[in-house]
Amino acid sequence: MQRSAPPQQELLEIAVDVARDAAATAHRMRAEGVSVAATKSTVTDVVTAADRAVERQVVDALRRVRPDDAVLGEEYGAGDGTPAAGAARVRWIVDPIDGTVNYLYGLPYCAVSLAAEVDGAVVAGVVRNVATGEEWTATAGGGAYRGGRRLRCSGETDLGQALVATGFGYDAGRRAHQARVLAELIPHVRDIRRQGAAALDLCLVAEGRLDAYYEKGLAAWDQAAGALVATEAGLRVGGLGGRAAGPDLVIAAPPALFGPLHDRLAALDASGGP
Repeated sequence: MQRSAPPQQELLEIAVDVARDAAATAHRMRAEGVSVAATKSTVTDVVTAADRAVERQVVDALRRVRPDDAVLGEEYGAGDGTPAAGAARVRWIVDPIDGTVNYLYGLPYCAVSLAAEVDGAVVAGVVRNVATGEEWTATAGGGAYRGGRRLRCSGETDLGQALVATGFGYDAGRRAHQARVLAELIPHVRDIRRQGAAALDLCLVAEGRLDAYYEKGLAAWDQAAGALVATEAGLRVGGLGGRAAGPDLVIAAPPALFGPLHDRLAALDASGGP
């Protein structure tokens, strides 16, 4: 018999507890020293021992409290002994360390990202910065918060005055295409920021520390929690041509900026290339 889904707030409380412990482990392992354990898509797309240890910790913790739920993680996928997504109403989506290269280099811009999805829709999420302890949370329809303060996105309405964040893939061909898009976009915005962790970029846009964000190539674990935080802070989150945000492109912007940024990115073929 399929286990029922608990209220969103209960899922968020579980996510927060698990993410805090996971971030503490990542912080401790970084202090002890970290090295590359493997590479993924290219030699620059690294995995550390901490990525694997943190994801395993998250999965084990979720199993203890929600054994019938499915889990999708960046390092182990769904092949971790948890139920398949189709057999469970609740699926957890985890990025154990978003911003692994930053983590490897000791840059304070990496996070544990954990979201709860019910019947295919993300309803609760938390993003916790491993280095600083900053934490962003959201529930569907319940708002987005950091440190008890409800978040609202930027009120900027002029794309030319917008501070826009983005990121780059690891494949050389994709990077080259993204660089061409960026070169054509930057004259039309205030400036560009590239911090190297999609989940944190989405959270910073949610609280107006950035005005907008776009990126091609994000997986579910990169954006699940951060996109919910952004949406609940009033941002419009989507892809090109009315499509949902996904691997082709994620755009997160205040409603007044979404259209102009979308149209500029569409004209530049931002979802194209490798």
